[in-house]
Amino acid sequence: MLNKTFMRTILRPLAWGMVVFILYLSGALQQLASFAQTAVIHSGLVNASAKTNNKTPFDFNFTVKDLSGKRMEFKDLQGKVIFLNLWATWCGPCRSEMAAIHQLYENIDKEKIAFVMLSLDRDEHLEKVKSYITSRSFTFPVYMPSGYLADQLQVPSIPTTFVINKEGLIDLKEVGMKNYNTPKFKKYLEELATR
Repeated sequence: MLNKTFMRTILRPLAWGMVVFILYLSGALQQLASFAQTAVIHSGLVNASAKTNNKTPFDFNFTVKDLSGKRMEFKDLQGKVIFLNLWATWCGPCRSEMAAIHQLYENIDKEKIAFVMLSLDRDEHLEKVKSYITSRSFTFPVYMPSGYLADQLQVPSIPTTFVINKEGLIDLKEVGMKNYNTPKFKKYLEELATR
């Protein structure tokens, strides 16, 4: 009796803990999580809503910089539909949704819809951000904060995505990993751009 109880309460959890620890040390745990998140993206379970859920004014009074250090006043994008995604290299769900975001970016009118992939990595991790973007052949515009960010962008979790309409209002805010590369979401952006 003692042996079965000992096995159930001590050794089995300890063995599972060791398996998880070994997977963590080898990096396989992160790869396993990334695979699972990518599968969820492709399943359609987390498609972006493409429904207006907000109508608050967006604060354009901040500056971002591209990966070469060139600064851009965010207000320079006013008058366009803006797809603004907050992400970081250390964020697994952020990385999982990026391939679908890139596919969407490749198929939209870039004259009417501006993409801003805003990395919240620290400045000292610039090379890591560059390496990540380059290794995946992403071509969408990637920026980092250049000092102050608007209060609206001080979000509690990432990824967080905003769609800002031409009038400067937040038309949509999605928190968490989503699939934006759907016909419904593409149509939503295109309709916003033609209003």
